[in-house]
This record gives sequence, structure tokens and C-alpha cells, in this order.
Amino acid sequence: MKINGNEIKSGNILKHKDTLWSVNKVSHVKPGKGGAFAQVEMKNVFNGSKLNERFRSSETVEKIRLDQKDYQFLYQESDSLNFMDVDSYEQITLQKDFVGEERCLFLTEGIAVKIELYEEKPIALTLPEQMEFIVAETEPTIKGQTVTSSYKPALLENNVKVMVPPFINVGDRILVNPSLVEYIKRVD
Repeated sequence: MKINGNEIKSGNILKHKDTLWSVNKVSHVKPGKGGAFAQVEMKNVFNGSKLNERFRSSETVEKIRLDQKDYQFLYQESDSLNFMDVDSYEQITLQKDFVGEERCLFLTEGIAVKIELYEEKPIALTLPEQMEFIVAETEPTIKGQTVTSSYKPALLENNVKVMVPPFINVGDRILVNPSLVEYIKRVD
């Protein structure tokens, strides 16, 4: 689908210079002299390189629509991660470096993820917005410490460190946002 340069938004996937780019930031500029343009900061979907490009409102660029499918994480085999399409039961294998080292720590057996595909080729993997974990290690609560809004480090069962409120103890179940690696709330 073709769109004008002034219709580009952050988060769009564009086909430009024979490759796919993810739009990170868009600034619309109207100089005193000459026509308006969009200053677009993009990241290459395949190799991660960055590009800053100007698109005039009269220029057109191809906006790509990605297919999004639900997958279930099955298991890890050395540097390979195996997923199953929940509709067709077909399996795909992704490399650890494609998913990212930190996000691999959140992959537990049976977890549901979304994988975005372009022409049947995986482009991106999205984890759930919140996941439940047990706190494996944390400092004990010090009496009177709860007056201030300080946070303390905690190690989760999947070896991820996250900052938690002082009232969280070892063995507590908490919800974590895996994309931000951030504490959300304690689960009762």
C-alpha cells in the first residue's frame, strides 16, 4: 500500500531501497522556504542499521502490512528456539540472536507469543504484556524502610533481575512487564 510522505507514523514498516525499515521517530518540518517534509528515523528490520531520510509530502513510499500469528514456545536447543503455530501446528525455529538475549530469558515452555511475518519470513517476536514469576532472591525488608518509595533488587526464577518494592519477599509471585523488565504488581 502506497502512502504519502506526510502520512508516515512511528511504528510503520516501510519498504525503502529494496529492504524493510521500521519507523522509530518522525518529525514533520515546515521550513520558512520550500515545501514541508517528514524527517524519518528508521531501523533496518533485518540487520539493525539505522537510516535518517527526508520524505516530501508529494513523495510516496510503500507501507508494508505484516501478518501476525500466534505461536507457542516449545523448547530451546543450543542457539535455536522452537515455536509451534497454534492454528496449523507447524513448527518454526528462530535463532537466539534474532529474539535477543534478554527476551530469551522470559521464554518458558508453553508461553504464547506473537510472531510478525513478511512473506512467511519472521520479522519480529512479541512477548505477552505481563508474565508471572516467583522471586528467588531479594534483600530482607528493613523496618521503617517502607516510608520512602525506594525499590530493591530481586532475582526472579528465570535469573532476571528486576527492581521491586520493599514489601516483596522471597517466594512471592509477581507480575512483570517483560519488554521493559519492570515490576507491575504482586499476585495474591
